Amino acid sequence: MNTKQIVVIVVVVALTGTLLMQPIKGLVDKNNDTTEAVADEASSMYTLETVSEQSKQGVNPSLVQDITTIESQVEKAEGDAKVQLLQQLADKWNDVAKTIPQGFIYEEMAKLSPKAEYWLKSGDAYRTGYTNLQDTALASALNARAIQAYEKALELDTASLAAKTGLGAAFVTGTANPMAGISLLLEVVKADPQNVDANRTLGLFSLQSQQFDKAIDRFKKVVEQKPDAESYFYLATGYEKIGLATEAIAAYQKSKELAADPTLSQYIDRQIDALSKSN
Repeated sequence: MNTKQIVVIVVVVALTGTLLMQPIKGLVDKNNDTTEAVADEASSMYTLETVSEQSKQGVNPSLVQDITTIESQVEKAEGDAKVQLLQQLADKWNDVAKTIPQGFIYEEMAKLSPKAEYWLKSGDAYRTGYTNLQDTALASALNARAIQAYEKALELDTASLAAKTGLGAAFVTGTANPMAGISLLLEVVKADPQNVDANRTLGLFSLQSQQFDKAIDRFKKVVEQKPDAESYFYLATGYEKIGLATEAIAAYQKSKELAADPTLSQYIDRQIDALSKSN
């Protein structure tokens, strides 16, 4: 399991209680802004240049030099040549597992060469970038950009389930209108019942709204298609909340096995111990 996945799982452990305690009404009652307005405001605060400089911190100096060299070439290029260089730049950021700059890069590529693929990659990169991000201002800005990118992708490819899934997830996780996202995600699973991303987001929403049976059904579909430590952890949480200790223990053990992370293992051991005593 890679370092990024381990970090996500540790954050999952820390945030599970908050997820289950936060009322849905609290999400709906926040002030609402249009996507375009928020994205435009965000663009004045965060640019490719600013996020690039921030993302270079802690990266190997030789890799930083490679990125900086391509950035200089991009500034001088035009047309298709610029798009090709931007792709090289996105690939370099992908090599160091930095997704936020990739969102800006693919957005620029989409503006130069309008393709649903570029907008989709932009939205996915933004959404990955803001997930579990501690900087709430940046997370909000990236969420707005993700929504705008997915909407642009759907304008070019109305049948794209990937874009619809991303848009639904972005609405659920980062806006004052989560039910709009739920509606989109339900459309996706109606067309593709085994869709991993849609089922995962719906499962998380079900946990948050304390619909634990529904959450279990969603995460069972997820782990059947794409087993990972995070999904098994949430599946175990669902089982635990409805008193199915044996099933919860099995799912926790699978999460521990897939994560192979000492911090998560210690937490899961405590959960299993408590469940074993109550069983």
